[in-house]
Amino acid sequence: MSGEIRAVDSHTAGEPTRIVLDGGPSLGDGTLAERLAIFRSTHDAYRRAIITEPRGSDVLVGGLLCEPHDPSCQAGVIFFNNVGFLGMCGHGLIGLVETLRAEGKIDVGQIHIETPVGKVAATLHDDGDISVSNVESYRVAKDIEVHADAFGTVCGDVAYGGNWFFLTNTPQLNVARSEISNLTDMACAIRRAVNEAGYPDVDHIEIFGEPEGQADSRNFVLCPGLEYDRSPCGTGTSAKLACLAADGKLAPHQTWIQQGVLGTSFACEYSWADAEQTRIKPTIRGRAFITAETRLKLTADDPFCWGIQ
Repeated sequence: MSGEIRAVDSHTAGEPTRIVLDGGPSLGDGTLAERLAIFRSTHDAYRRAIITEPRGSDVLVGGLLCEPHDPSCQAGVIFFNNVGFLGMCGHGLIGLVETLRAEGKIDVGQIHIETPVGKVAATLHDDGDISVSNVESYRVAKDIEVHADAFGTVCGDVAYGGNWFFLTNTPQLNVARSEISNLTDMACAIRRAVNEAGYPDVDHIEIFGEPEGQADSRNFVLCPGLEYDRSPCGTGTSAKLACLAADGKLAPHQTWIQQGVLGTSFACEYSWADAEQTRIKPTIRGRAFITAETRLKLTADDPFCWGIQ
């Protein structure tokens, strides 16, 4: 097979996104959840071709722009990374909106986007910022203690923010660029321990430390493919807000500044999603920048046409 995939690359607070505009696989016109199932079972080679080497890298997150099934939405998207597919991606959604703006498809204001895990609203602001009203987020377990190999006992919460997270409460660590290797090793050990403790769906680990400047918190997030999130992580911050709300430590509509390991930040707030106050609707605000317009070539006799496996 030979072909071409047109994509736009961007970064959100340092974390890269590649949005596929043309040339992706045909997935039909079902719901985004149904199309994701087809993508995963039948066309996974496209994910590898778009994201993995030699065209991509382990840190890159991809998004396939789709026509929405939900008539109230203006676009649909399926996110994926170096090891599989994502239910939602906060930084990726901000990157998608910036891509749509750069392509002349949207203007300042709000749009709705269909994802495999639900509809999200996004607003392009006059100043270039983009805010995302994420899917409902919630905590399922508090103060879970696990033994993370040589790193000792770690205590934290399990929460959902569009993906599943374990968020550390103790110990507080030095979350800095100089510690990325150590933080990665620790996060891998924590994930193994959390999965073995009865939470097999947890594939993101969020470690917290003291912030710099005016931020409220600083995090290090390990993604499923063992790369760290260069941004403060939109779904991870949503999970953090759910924990803060459940503990009564953050009021609705109060701003929380979440800083990432690179020092970039998201401004966040939430409202309650249910009368019982068990779930929240988080809003994440940040900025994305276009870095490239790309045409990926699929050449039949290229031994790595579908990526390096």
